[in-house]
Amino acid sequence: MISLVCLDMAGTTVHDGGVVVDAFRTALTDVGLEPGTAAHDHAVQYALDTMGQSKIAVFTALFDGDTVRAEAANAAFERAYATTVGRGVRPVDGAVDVLEALRASGTKVALTTGFSPVTRDAVLDALGWQDRVDLALSPADAGRGRPFPDMVLTAVLRTQTDDVRQVAVVGDTVADLLTGTRAGASIVAGVRTGTHQDADFATVPHTHVLDSVADLPALLAGLDAAALGTDAPRADEPRADEFSADEFSAVAR
Repeated sequence: MISLVCLDMAGTTVHDGGVVVDAFRTALTDVGLEPGTAAHDHAVQYALDTMGQSKIAVFTALFDGDTVRAEAANAAFERAYATTVGRGVRPVDGAVDVLEALRASGTKVALTTGFSPVTRDAVLDALGWQDRVDLALSPADAGRGRPFPDMVLTAVLRTQTDDVRQVAVVGDTVADLLTGTRAGASIVAGVRTGTHQDADFATVPHTHVLDSVADLPALLAGLDAAALGTDAPRADEPRADEFSADEFSAVAR
């Protein structure tokens, strides 16, 4: 049974109208990579290929470990994103219904993102989602960003989830799928509403590919029904807690 769902933000639960890529372009220009140059085009493509990862980590890799330039680019990215986030973001169709359905069923919901906490919270405020989820995490809250498992494992700890096998991870990038797999989640699902598609998902381990996060409740319901059909005791079958210790030992033998 799934008791915690970790959902990516941009591309999975949130449409950003291209704001993320536009902010990347602005940031690159601000640190000296002129539009139309090979270096600028390469950097934009790298940003697309690594979408979902920590933004500061992406800039650090782009600038060969030059942390000063990377931090300047990251600050420029956050400024550019902040100026457009209010008019550029909206929920993916069906995403609000999914959040409500999950929480109504008692399933904990954690949003995860490669954004900084400031940018993440600006998105949540713009959507009015602060009270719709149990937890929202950025790389700074967990240690490392995607594709490392830190954010999912932090969500497990903070929600007091008993077992990583009770976790579902859903995202639109290869980095999301690697994160879920490395964390040990039972469901690691890609969605086709964002940056990466089936051919990209096929390069890494995963369990499902969905057209949209809107398909998640049906997937979870189907898995729960299958589990009940195979694992639930029959009405006339004694449960383990109905045995005494001696009787249970005898049955076990």
